[in-house]
Amino acid sequence: MAAAAGRSIVFVTGNAKKLEEVVQILGDKFPCKLVAKKIDLPEYQGEPDEISIQKCREAAKQIQGPVIVEDTCLCFNALGGLPGPYIKWFLEKIKPEGLHRMLEGFEDKSAIALCTFAYCNGNPDDTVLLFRGKTLGQIVLPRGPRDFGWDPCFQPDGFQQTYAELPKEVKNTISHRYRALKEMSDYFIQNGTKV
Repeated sequence: MAAAAGRSIVFVTGNAKKLEEVVQILGDKFPCKLVAKKIDLPEYQGEPDEISIQKCREAAKQIQGPVIVEDTCLCFNALGGLPGPYIKWFLEKIKPEGLHRMLEGFEDKSAIALCTFAYCNGNPDDTVLLFRGKTLGQIVLPRGPRDFGWDPCFQPDGFQQTYAELPKEVKNTISHRYRALKEMSDYFIQNGTKV
């Protein structure tokens, strides 16, 4: 089951802010229409690529058609890459302030924001394609609006503002999500109906 030009692909998310950002970043050139759908997926454990592949295969089984899933990690260098793919749970329990406090005893406040989009053509036995983007930055005292995850405590390298403080037009040209979506979009544009 390949995604032909103009064909719909289910983007698994229940997060309206994430959908808004993804649609804005992809723009008009993306050759497929994304249709958001919230489904319950198991919370897999492991390395980011493994988690993305497992999530995508399970989503394809449930959707029974072409599907895209996204997994985001926030990796603290001082903690050997943790919380990494478990950032959602850390954020839920300790909020952006707690993320910053986790690094109080460390000189190294650097972090990597990692985003992986995984695509499956609808057959969970076929190869899952991965598209990755990363942005280097620092974990800082939270600043800015608190309406989008850990954005208030991540300050990308080369900027004096956190993701939360940056205008969307700027954030959406430098973020880890932007970089992964650019890779995915380029692939879909280049491969068209072969995807």
